[in-house]
Amino acid sequence: MRAKLDENVPVEAAELLRTAGWICDTVHDEGLAGADDPTLGAACQAEARVLFTLDLDFADIRAYPPSEYVGIVVFRPAEPSRRQVLQLVVRVLPVLAAEWAEHQLWIVEPGRVRVRGANEPAV
Repeated sequence: MRAKLDENVPVEAAELLRTAGWICDTVHDEGLAGADDPTLGAACQAEARVLFTLDLDFADIRAYPPSEYVGIVVFRPAEPSRRQVLQLVVRVLPVLAAEWAEHQLWIVEPGRVRVRGANEPAV
C-alpha cells in the first residue's frame, strides 16, 4: 500500500509504516507542508495514497467521501503527544494488515478503531 503522512503525524510514523511494508511519503518530503486540506486530499487522490492524519476535517465524509480516496486514517489520541500518536500507529498497523479494504475511513482512538465504508450514507 501507498501512504502519505500529514504534517501533524510524527515523521517517525513513516518508518513504522515502511517496516510494515507500506510505501510511505510525508507532506514534508513533497513540499506540501502547510498545504490546505483540499490540496492535500487532491494529492492523495492523484497519487493513490492512503492519508494518515490527525486532522478531523478528513473525518467528515461529506467533504471527503471514502469512495473518492484509497483510504483515510484519522488518529484521535487522548492527548496530542508524539508518544500517543506513535502508539496509535503501532496499534493500528496489524489491524490494517488484517482488515484493509480500499475506500474506507478509519478513525483510530485509544481502545477502538472505527471503520466507515464507501457505501455508507453521509447523514
